[in-house]
Amino acid sequence: MRLSTRIGLAVGCTVPLLVAASGWLLLHLVARDLHRVEDEHLRQRAAAIAPEARALVRASTGGRPKVADNRERRLFSAALDVGVRVTAGDAVFSGGPQPDAGIRLPASAPRPVTVRSGGRGWRVLSRPVGGPAADGTLWVSSPDTADQAQLKAVRRRVVLTALLAAPLSGLLAWGLAAGAGAPLRRLTRRTAGLDPRVSAARLDHRPTGVTEVDDLAATVRTVLARYDEQAARTAEALDTARSFSAAAAHELRTPLMSMGTNLDILAGHPDLPELDRTEILGDLRHEHARLLGLLVTLRELGRGDLVEAEAFADVDVAEVAGAAVAEAARRAPDSVFTLDAPAGLTVHAWERGLRLLLDNLLANALAHGHDPAGRTRAAVRVAAAGDQVLITVDDHGPGVPPEARQRVFERFRRGPDSAGSGLGLTLVAQQAALHRGEVSVTDAPGGGARFTVRLPRGDGGLPERRDWLITAAGSAGTKRSQSFPKERL
Repeated sequence: MRLSTRIGLAVGCTVPLLVAASGWLLLHLVARDLHRVEDEHLRQRAAAIAPEARALVRASTGGRPKVADNRERRLFSAALDVGVRVTAGDAVFSGGPQPDAGIRLPASAPRPVTVRSGGRGWRVLSRPVGGPAADGTLWVSSPDTADQAQLKAVRRRVVLTALLAAPLSGLLAWGLAAGAGAPLRRLTRRTAGLDPRVSAARLDHRPTGVTEVDDLAATVRTVLARYDEQAARTAEALDTARSFSAAAAHELRTPLMSMGTNLDILAGHPDLPELDRTEILGDLRHEHARLLGLLVTLRELGRGDLVEAEAFADVDVAEVAGAAVAEAARRAPDSVFTLDAPAGLTVHAWERGLRLLLDNLLANALAHGHDPAGRTRAAVRVAAAGDQVLITVDDHGPGVPPEARQRVFERFRRGPDSAGSGLGLTLVAQQAALHRGEVSVTDAPGGGARFTVRLPRGDGGLPERRDWLITAAGSAGTKRSQSFPKERL
């Protein structure tokens, strides 16, 4: 059912009820006002004729008929336009307009009441009259004006008006609703042909001045924009999944073939010398660790490409750096790590991503930061620099030559002696870009390499493109200075 029809029916049913209710209230108020005027008149007449009624009762009960007749005439003359009935013992004196004689009047009616007689209504008021030796009652009455034909005619007119108001108000409401719904119908026609799956066309809405229609159009545009955003994110997720599978297939081929060869040797030569068997088992463990590290790193790259803004919050960099240094020291107890990180420096960050960044920088220092004595030393420092937070990691290794300082952040870049996956520094560059920061590598003051990460303290939002698992990491998030001695990780 159309909205205009619903509105027409609703108004067509509601207006007659309102008319009937208003008419009933009006009749009730008018009848009450008429009763008030009428009752006041009865009280005044009762007070005026009470002395005559009292004298009539005394004369009647005192056995003075002539005096009683005279008092009766004077009573009826004083009553004017109201009916009078007086009882004195067994005698009843009545005159003027009043209920039928057979109608029993209330024994006591100090306030006016309504009595029905012959299809008519009467307002009746009683007063006790008499004296010490005589007892009687005076009733005064008048027709109930609130029950007259005029009020009955008004009732009929109210009912007729209510009956006529139903179709007229319904038609009027239907017409007005149909006119008011024209902008909504136009919006419906414009949105009916929109199909975001097959067309890039979107809603072109001009303000109509109707708040509800304009709000609905804004909602439709928002829904379509969110659809486009989710479609783009889905496409990115599919690209990420394809890249993950392609990279995994490419990078896993060599270690898997090597592991297969070693397993064939072990299976085909059960009497292999212990020294050779130990060497082959060592190679297998090495390849297994490499495979596991590669899969874990690819997974983390994929998570970084797909993370949403809801995962970001204010993070204390000192706490994250302290946890990363403690974990690195636990894994390499013979290494020396120092941390200089004042508390209270916060950035709007993905805490897991920030931890990945620090873990991989420390892992890089462990792999390539050996001093000439073969000992690993690394220094982590966190400091504020205006509206940025600087994270620096210094090692005492051979450093990074200038011509390699950009390539070290590319995917699968590792030196000939590296046992890593070639993705650790790619993860660092990805997380720096994800937080709208940058990472660069220079020479450390005491020799070795210094990796510097600059992160904005405010909420800059997510970058538009996140394709670190799909494309090479060489531009976004890395500062074009150049960096590395040996290709790391």
